[in-house]
Amino acid sequence: MQHILVVDDDVEITTLLTDYLTRFGYAAHAACDAQTMRAQMAAQPIGLVVLDVMLPGTDGITLARELRERSRVPIIMLTARANPYDCVLGLEMGADDYMGKPFEPRELVARIQTVLRRTRGAEAPVRQGPDEVVRFDGWTLHSLERHLVSPGGMVVPLSNAEFRLLCTFLRMPRRVFSRDQLMEQARGRAMDAFERSIDLLVSRLRSKLADDPRSPSMIRTVRGAGYLFNVQSLQGQVGQPH
Repeated sequence: MQHILVVDDDVEITTLLTDYLTRFGYAAHAACDAQTMRAQMAAQPIGLVVLDVMLPGTDGITLARELRERSRVPIIMLTARANPYDCVLGLEMGADDYMGKPFEPRELVARIQTVLRRTRGAEAPVRQGPDEVVRFDGWTLHSLERHLVSPGGMVVPLSNAEFRLLCTFLRMPRRVFSRDQLMEQARGRAMDAFERSIDLLVSRLRSKLADDPRSPSMIRTVRGAGYLFNVQSLQGQVGQPH
């Protein structure tokens, strides 16, 4: 039985969701703030966290970063401030998905099931192989650790969304991708509500790659079409990230 933790200071929401999740066979737990969330994480074998952005005291974005620093437990963010910056920031901090409020409980259950399937696949034993290290234009991507090493030897950590986006570019370099195609790959599902989200994500990846935003040479903007990864040299292949 999967244990799901719902973190929200709205008692009506936590009561509704824990009751609803129980009907689908989950062991559901509730927390109203950072302190009770940490206590629940210590007491229960939590398999996924549904985390509200707006919490009293320590906010959900900070808690998502804290969780990701010490755990790979999947995180689905809940936000009433569904704008591109908040959504991308949640993904940057390590969230696997997010939902805007108000929402249908059945849709949340579907998202939970999808994220759990995806993360279970990611946790399957993987044998280290040559394709798990990809080199391009002096950079090195380590797929298992999900980090970059710069040409100068500096380790550059990647968020889940940045890693998926970079993998998409590396699988098909010098191909023009539309914003919709890139967002589907970076998020793991299609997202039509916020056209600017992928632009913010590309901007953050450019920053990680030290690609001058005023005149980018690696991730180039193709006006009216999308983005192109203008890599000059590439060694190794990147698989589909989970």
